[in-house]
Amino acid sequence: QVQLVESGGGLVQAGGSLRLSCAASESIYGINVMGWYRQAPGKQRELVATITSGGSTNYADSVKGRFTISRDGAKNTLYLKMNSLKPEDTAVYYCNVLHGGAYWGQGTQVTVSS
Repeated sequence: QVQLVESGGGLVQAGGSLRLSCAASESIYGINVMGWYRQAPGKQRELVATITSGGSTNYADSVKGRFTISRDGAKNTLYLKMNSLKPEDTAVYYCNVLHGGAYWGQGTQVTVSS
């Protein structure tokens, strides 16, 4: 069972940047797909970005060109660099991996003020 711990959330003004981290409890070299999702109040959880073990990435249209997903196998960590943040990016951000099942972190709050 993979345990995931997110960090890096916080309060930022519109136009600012944050970098989220997701530390895994085991090696991520064998994990094919890792991703970030987010859930805003009153809304369903939605995909933000995914990355495969081969480095292929996929982004939601709403974050393309502003967010960058990456993974560091040596540190067993997944990242999400968020630039040009908008108030509509406000949500709880969750790390997700698919590895014999779906695993989620506890989430980290991102709040973007206008």
